[in-house]
Amino acid sequence: MLKSFYSDKELEAGTDEAGRGCLAGPVFAAAVILPRDFSHPYLRDSKKLNSIQKDECYNLIKQTALSFAIKKVTPKKIDQINILNASILAMHHALAGLTVQPDYIIVDGNKFKPYKKVPFSCIIKGDDKYYSIAAASVLAKVARDRYMKRASKRYPYYSWETNKGYPTAAHRASIVTHGITPLHRKSFKLTEDYNQLDLFD
Repeated sequence: MLKSFYSDKELEAGTDEAGRGCLAGPVFAAAVILPRDFSHPYLRDSKKLNSIQKDECYNLIKQTALSFAIKKVTPKKIDQINILNASILAMHHALAGLTVQPDYIIVDGNKFKPYKKVPFSCIIKGDDKYYSIAAASVLAKVARDRYMKRASKRYPYYSWETNKGYPTAAHRASIVTHGITPLHRKSFKLTEDYNQLDLFD
């Protein structure tokens, strides 16, 4: 079972991102403030949950959180400022979307930038240690997966409904065959012959 809180502050927000390693689509982030007595039998890192569990946790978190927000940063912005900075920016946007400002922030991973002088701690594998980070992981992951599933209807050649934009062999092969879309991250190495690809709208 995960831990409820890292600090002794009343309002502690957990934040995490989803989609850093993808070739296409925005990077999403969520921030969540949970009640201090929150617990759950299997909420943890979203990568360790099946789709049914993720959807169940997604709905429960939205119902029980004291505050939550889900935000995204576009592929164009990712190309401008790089994926690390875009991930942090998405987390800042999510924190700004909370209805109350947290007294403390815990962040999954080891990279972050100060947000409004609120004290914070980076926690490696925090989404498998603390409920609020795990909750943020689930919200960001489910929201992003749903976004990519909708996007796959507009750009049907890339199987985003299943690979969600991650660099599978089939995704790369489709890029070679069909070119790239406005949702592809042009600063990423999409294929070995990336410079020969064409952008279409």
